[in-house]
Amino acid sequence: MKCDYACGSEDHLIARRQFLGGVATGAGAVLGGLGAFATPEAVAKMTKDQKRVIVVRMAGGLSQLESWDPKPGTDTGGPFRSIPTSVPGIRISELLPHTAKVMHHLALARGINTRNGDHGKGTYMMLTGRHRTPGQTHPELGAVVARGLDNDSLTLPGHIKVTSGGSGGRNNDAAYLGPKYASISLGGGKPPAYTERPKDVTEAAAKNQNQFRKQANDRFAQRRRTAETDAYVQSFEQAQELMRQRDVFDLSKESDKDRERYGKTQFGEHCLLARRLVEKGITYVQVTHSNYDTHNENFSFHFEQLGEFDAPFATLVADLAARGLLEHTLIVVLSEFGRTPRINKYYGRDHWGNAWSVCMGGAGIARGAVHGATNKNGTAVSDGQVDAGHLFHTYLRALGLNPRRNFKIGGQKIPLADPAFEPIKELLA
Repeated sequence: MKCDYACGSEDHLIARRQFLGGVATGAGAVLGGLGAFATPEAVAKMTKDQKRVIVVRMAGGLSQLESWDPKPGTDTGGPFRSIPTSVPGIRISELLPHTAKVMHHLALARGINTRNGDHGKGTYMMLTGRHRTPGQTHPELGAVVARGLDNDSLTLPGHIKVTSGGSGGRNNDAAYLGPKYASISLGGGKPPAYTERPKDVTEAAAKNQNQFRKQANDRFAQRRRTAETDAYVQSFEQAQELMRQRDVFDLSKESDKDRERYGKTQFGEHCLLARRLVEKGITYVQVTHSNYDTHNENFSFHFEQLGEFDAPFATLVADLAARGLLEHTLIVVLSEFGRTPRINKYYGRDHWGNAWSVCMGGAGIARGAVHGATNKNGTAVSDGQVDAGHLFHTYLRALGLNPRRNFKIGGQKIPLADPAFEPIKELLA
């Protein structure tokens, strides 16, 4: 849909890098280990039930009042009612009737106050768990999780972003963890670009080329090996693995029945692809639904946007539960901020980071839990105030990772998560 109601921020127009672009950035980090970040219990179970993460990013700023924390009948509530869910006492917006039926698998954080109304800063905070500071870049959740849950049996990339356009781009979102854990974009839900052998190159010729390349690399490494050359070799080998297992990313392999259940919208297809990817062993998948930057006609656009989101998301949650995957898969639905309780003169809601909500579930999250609350008309947090850092700690704890441990990068200790925060215990099982 055309999103001419948005604020026009440049953060909505970010270009994707090519597959090997930026591969040298932070290359030294690939030599470090992170096995110590997992608790002993998580280490013991990783070989049996590898943890997974699916993040649904509601880009632009989902309105909490039209989703997780409705305030009907108030001066800020808008035209929509609240409805009961499968958890007694929890009510959400009537725009989410299908999600309401799977609420017993989910939990809500309703007391978020990030004190931020900027798209770029808000996205950075919600995906890194830290406030942006000059001269320092931190890895996003996907990179941290892919690194923290990495093991020798995982041959495919552990950090995937399903996007609307482009394909195969390697993003620069792993910071000091190195390019191995940077995300790869699947534009339009298609397999990564350049993962098919050219028709004019035979399998035998490709094998000979790769053998020659390996011999040349090995000879070069005997005298001139660096972290940067290791990063290039690592990326090339991962590209080969993508070619070998290309079917993992091919949504056409799913049944017509499943594709019908998820719907014919792009978001529905992306949710089905997310399910497929975690089933096939991908550690972290991020799906984006856009655009919720509703400065104009907030109610009309949320009616349409959440109508598109609701059924596919609920189907994803129900499928993961039915297939025994939800126990090991963390699901998070987040935005960069919420929307203002005050309705502006264009029937829109503006940027608001002072009192809003995030939905999560699966893995180590307490089912049907609610933490935090806002006042009667949603203008302030009245109980259980938390920041992005608390959420980041909570996600890691739910996966069995210890956010109090440190990365060891070039001999320097860097906290896995911002030490100023701690997990939200009430949301952990």
